[in-house]
Amino acid sequence: MLTHDKKYKTNIILLNYLNYKTDSFKKMQFSDQKKATGTPTEAELINNITVFTRILDGLLDGYDNRLRPGLGEKVTEIKTNIFVTSFGPVSDTEMEYTIDVFFRQSWKDERLCFEGPMKMLPLNNLLASNIWTPDTFFLNGKKSIAHNMTTPNKLLRLQDDGTLLYTMRLTISAECPMQLEDFPMDAHACPLKFGSYAYPVSEVVYTWDKGAAKSVVVGEEGSRLNQYHLIGQTAGTEDISTSRGQYTVMMAHFYLKRKIGYFVIQTYMPCFMTVILSQVSFWLNRESVPARTVFGVTTVLTMTTLSISARNSLPKVAYATAMDWFIAVCYAFVFSALIEFATVNYFTKRSWAWDGKKAMEAQQPKVSRPSN
Repeated sequence: MLTHDKKYKTNIILLNYLNYKTDSFKKMQFSDQKKATGTPTEAELINNITVFTRILDGLLDGYDNRLRPGLGEKVTEIKTNIFVTSFGPVSDTEMEYTIDVFFRQSWKDERLCFEGPMKMLPLNNLLASNIWTPDTFFLNGKKSIAHNMTTPNKLLRLQDDGTLLYTMRLTISAECPMQLEDFPMDAHACPLKFGSYAYPVSEVVYTWDKGAAKSVVVGEEGSRLNQYHLIGQTAGTEDISTSRGQYTVMMAHFYLKRKIGYFVIQTYMPCFMTVILSQVSFWLNRESVPARTVFGVTTVLTMTTLSISARNSLPKVAYATAMDWFIAVCYAFVFSALIEFATVNYFTKRSWAWDGKKAMEAQQPKVSRPSN
């Protein structure tokens, strides 16, 4: 009995020993495979995290985020580019448009140079509040929203030479001055202007990261508008002078061409049909006063309604648009048809009265006067 128990325990010990050796061999093999493929081991990852934690703590120790990089030595250059994910809607009445963009800024801060096992650090957006960032604002922006769901939509990258990449997702409502003389065959250039709020060109300068031709990009599905075609975009810069100094202003223009199909269906075709309907009254008997009156008054009221509805989608501008002139000409044709009927009716009745008077005079016998 004792011999059997000893054999059983011996087998258990041998089995545990073999399992231990097998696990150890697998771990060694997995570690060798990671080293051969260049994949960091768990210990190396922990070591890297510790190293970069110390690097970041050292960089932020004594760092003053109130001072721009190169203060008193050189001008800080901010490189920017814009990727448009969604363009629109465009409001004619408010003369503004809405745009959803990824706004990227890059600059160099030599105070954040480091040496480590990695050349670039992908950082949390919380670090942006601890370092200096550009005070960029949109000159023609009416309302701007920085997206915060589910976390702030911001990206921060730090390279070992101190170069920073700061990206954020924004929704901007900006002014778009419109000249509507050619409405609805009009085209517009909607600007987006931004620059530094406090720093003049002697301290901060903005440039396009990839050149003016390639720094503003619109996504393939980002320009689906109901009433406009986005036919292109351009980028440029200008310097403006104020009482506080000279500032750099970055400009992106989005060129829009209005789609005319909606207005052909809703305004042009009804106006054409109303004018044709007003001319039908010419084919009616001039003695059919009720029928011709209904045609004339109805078409005039219809043109008035169309004129009012066409103006509802436009701002109250002080000048006439191309559609206003078209409706005015149609209104003149319709109103002239009503005036023509009134004129014909007047002269017809006058002719009847004249003919009746002649008939009565013809029926009366002539009385001869006696001669003296």
